[in-house]
Amino acid sequence: MQGSREILSASDRGTTERSVPTPLDAAWETIRAGLRRDCGARTFDGWLKPAELGAFDLESGELDLVMPSQFMADWVQSHFGDRLALAWRTVLPIVRGVKIVATADGPKPSPLLILEEIPAPVATSQARDPAAPNFDSRYRFDSFIIGKANEVAASAARTLATADSVAFNPLFIHGGTGRGKTHLLHAIGQAFLNRSPGGRVVSMSAEKFMVEFIRAIKDNDTIGFKGRLRSADLLLIDDVQFIAGKDSTQEEFFHTMNEIITAGRRLVITSDRAPQDLDGIAPRILSRLSWGLVADINPADYELRLNIIDAKLAALPGVEMPRPVVEFLARRLTSSIRELEGALNRIAAYAMMTGRAIDVPFVEEVLANVLRANQRRISIDEIQTQVAEHYRIRKAEMTSARRAREVARPRQVAMYLSKQLTPKSLPDIGRRFGGRDHTTVIHAVKQIERLRAADSELDADIRLLTRQLEG
Repeated sequence: MQGSREILSASDRGTTERSVPTPLDAAWETIRAGLRRDCGARTFDGWLKPAELGAFDLESGELDLVMPSQFMADWVQSHFGDRLALAWRTVLPIVRGVKIVATADGPKPSPLLILEEIPAPVATSQARDPAAPNFDSRYRFDSFIIGKANEVAASAARTLATADSVAFNPLFIHGGTGRGKTHLLHAIGQAFLNRSPGGRVVSMSAEKFMVEFIRAIKDNDTIGFKGRLRSADLLLIDDVQFIAGKDSTQEEFFHTMNEIITAGRRLVITSDRAPQDLDGIAPRILSRLSWGLVADINPADYELRLNIIDAKLAALPGVEMPRPVVEFLARRLTSSIRELEGALNRIAAYAMMTGRAIDVPFVEEVLANVLRANQRRISIDEIQTQVAEHYRIRKAEMTSARRAREVARPRQVAMYLSKQLTPKSLPDIGRRFGGRDHTTVIHAVKQIERLRAADSELDADIRLLTRQLEG
């Protein structure tokens, strides 16, 4: 202890930390997996992989991430500081700030590394195919807890990954955020490669598909882009809803999907909603998706949530959680498995750092905001539907690129209500509105707040929409 401040460092944790993972370790692994997926292998391996956990100040909530050199620390702070801070606050809210520091004996940076075009600090490392799979080893079939809500999706996923032949193709898995779609994608990819070690697997989000396709057009390399994807033995596409309204991307996506299926290769696609509910997606794509097997993942029921908590606790050695607390969490945290896992990590972290026993009053204190949010079962999809109906526009306009006032203002209203009525983060809200940046959501929220004060009609609209959504 240092005054009233408790500081935990890597040296303080010593050998115990290496043998018994702490909630900080678990959260860091989750964040690293997300960064690797979002930033690409080359950027992650060169700049972010070397980062290690440093000291954590319990009072301020500030965590040190340690880089091997001052140059790397400065670069990561400049390019990823905000993203790292947001990721930690989302996964383990006890961490309220992140500081990037350098080890005292780190290597001196090479002057060549100042060049912007060099994506990684080790210029001699072999460049990796950006389409090469980089699956999270934690997300396997044997760690996927099965219940009535997800048994069809899990069975179909295992069959497609391991069977010599399948009677369906593609496999379309849909369900709300945090229900296990990404877990199944990673499990499929790893099981397929175990069965066919020489197989070619390509895994990407629909958003990344769009970005790489546009880049290929600009670089006059559409042939290379098409060849890389269409030669895959297994193609995994996550969150297909993000190509809604993107006509040229949908055209390329359809031909890619068609060629994969026609050639007898395997295709898995995920979405947050069923094909018939995907506004802004070309009918021929929806028709092709419906040819295969459509499997939904419903919200986990009480029994499944209990089993998931038990499994997660088994991966947090040293955390003693009485059965009444487990049952309390299973009853109260109903929105998503991801939120449930984050809550367990947060409880374990607070208990470890305060020395308090885990009981129901302690959990209510630690999870006060989360428990309040779970009392409001309003989704962004419901908000988009209600606002679109109120302003008599197509729901697809919520994710479109159109900036005309008659669609832009309702879209801003929907973003504002999403911020007010759901626990979603700004980046999450932006992604649900056509992959927009979080700064766009901030602008929308401030704009509507300003207009409500001056426009009584708009204020009345928002009050009515809020009553309808909450009722």
